[in-house]
Amino acid sequence: MAVVEFLGPIGRPSLNVDVKSLSELREFLKNDEELSKWLEISAVAINDVLVSDLNAPIKQGDKISLLPPVCGG
Repeated sequence: MAVVEFLGPIGRPSLNVDVKSLSELREFLKNDEELSKWLEISAVAINDVLVSDLNAPIKQGDKISLLPPVCGG
């Protein structure tokens, strides 16, 4: 299992998932209407490293973070 963190204004508790890649995670999360909106605009990090390749592998114990855009000073 891997853990997905929903940071900032997404406001969701962490979720344990059993997926092998970011594309599988995207398919898993896109059925949630509210989350699917965030998936379109958020950056993604695996173990605190930003990734953009949907084929990026996810391994047992990985931490995936959804990083929404925010305004701040």
